[in-house]
Amino acid sequence: AMAKGLSDRQRQILRILEASSKELSGQELHRLGCELGQSMGLATVYRNLRVLQQQGRVRCRHLPSGELLYSPLERDVHHLTCLECGVSQPLSRCPVEQQELQLPTPEGFQPLFHTLEVFGYCAKCKPE
Repeated sequence: AMAKGLSDRQRQILRILEASSKELSGQELHRLGCELGQSMGLATVYRNLRVLQQQGRVRCRHLPSGELLYSPLERDVHHLTCLECGVSQPLSRCPVEQQELQLPTPEGFQPLFHTLEVFGYCAKCKPE
């Protein structure tokens, strides 16, 4: 990841995200930052996450609970999420990349990242 033009805070956040094997919420990022002795306010974490998204360095996905999870842009993982128990199963590969789908974007639009969310019921929770 190119860390040019990043503030120290943004670099810290990126490093924590890249070091984590899973996606992190803003709260988790905040807590991990504090544990590493890099304390910053929660609002600062969210503000910097927003900037990193706008720069196309961080991707974010919405859970049905309303929570947002963040991961580095390079990690192109999509999920099947159970609406009942909330468990998210990663897909083994990105169907969009696989199909090489052409995005019907209006002229001048610059896509940075996409999310693909599939919601339903896992085998355990499927209504009879």
